[in-house]
Amino acid sequence: MSTGKTSAPAIRYSAITFDCPDPAELARFYGDALGLPIAYSTDDFILLGQEGSAGLGFNRLADYRRPTWPDPSQEKQAHIELGVDDLDAAQAWLLAQGAVEPAVQPEPDRWRVLLDPAGHPFCITTLV
Repeated sequence: MSTGKTSAPAIRYSAITFDCPDPAELARFYGDALGLPIAYSTDDFILLGQEGSAGLGFNRLADYRRPTWPDPSQEKQAHIELGVDDLDAAQAWLLAQGAVEPAVQPEPDRWRVLLDPAGHPFCITTLV
């Protein structure tokens, strides 16, 4: 065992990956919402992103169970915050793209909770 201090390896944020039943559907939703192209794709995994930047991944999970937020019986598997300039306009556009508005909105004047097509809760906010 060495007693000398070693430096940490270079570690960088690369992507957030969402489990889902249909990677193509979820990639289309987030790709349209964020203007991100497909960087890598297989039948079971799609990565959105720009060269040299962090991305969003979507992984097919055969026994995927949709989150039931805010009901804790099936917890959310991921959560993302998206910065917007206008909450109402962004919400309307995202709903037209396939998002769903849940009944619970903890602080609708500051952020809105929406559900993506696979049921993952995400927020839009003017705070970021």
